[in-house]
Amino acid sequence: MKEESRTILSWPGEERPREKLLAMGPGALCPAELLAILIRTGSGGGRTAVDVGRDLWKLGGESWEGLLKLTAAEIAAVKGMGLAKAASILASLEISRRVGDIPLRNGSAIADGRDVYRHFAGKLSYLEKENFYCLLLDTKNRVLREERISEGTLNESLVHPREAFRAAVREGAAGVVFVHNHPSGDPSPSREDVELTSRLMEAGKLLGIRFLDHVIVARSGYYSFAKGK
Repeated sequence: MKEESRTILSWPGEERPREKLLAMGPGALCPAELLAILIRTGSGGGRTAVDVGRDLWKLGGESWEGLLKLTAAEIAAVKGMGLAKAASILASLEISRRVGDIPLRNGSAIADGRDVYRHFAGKLSYLEKENFYCLLLDTKNRVLREERISEGTLNESLVHPREAFRAAVREGAAGVVFVHNHPSGDPSPSREDVELTSRLMEAGKLLGIRFLDHVIVARSGYYSFAKGK
């Protein structure tokens, strides 16, 4: 990365972030260069947009997940940013976060845990508290609707089977899929998750409502109890 106190326009064409992206593809750019394309201009005094991008990358803990957690005010406070550039950064990050989302519409059929994950990833992956949802299904595993059951603390959702099945009983759902997030970013099930899943399966049997899956959603992926991974 160049350190000279020159403007990016004075750099050789192949080293300028925008030209480099067009010639080699976005994968050839480091995070600071990608951010520089959005930032567009430096902060004066010889600081280029890449320098500003590097400072912003460090502020986010050198991870995209860290940047997603920053507020507009925090981004704007970086020398060379401001609220207009902060808005551009946040909008771009939100677009990228939503790219992987494929929402399940009412009437959509669920094939496996991946369908559930792709529906809930954007909604749940970056929340700081556990949220517990239930997808109500018909006899052909098609979505009737989703219902949020609870919002918990940082580490637990505190769900009772009675609450979890209430909407399914009320609306005559034939099957259910339960979903909750792990704010830690790791989808691996905890002992409490395993115990809760066992209770939910037993409750479903007693109520005559098919228990299809319990899916844990996190930033690094998902865990499906139906598949064991």
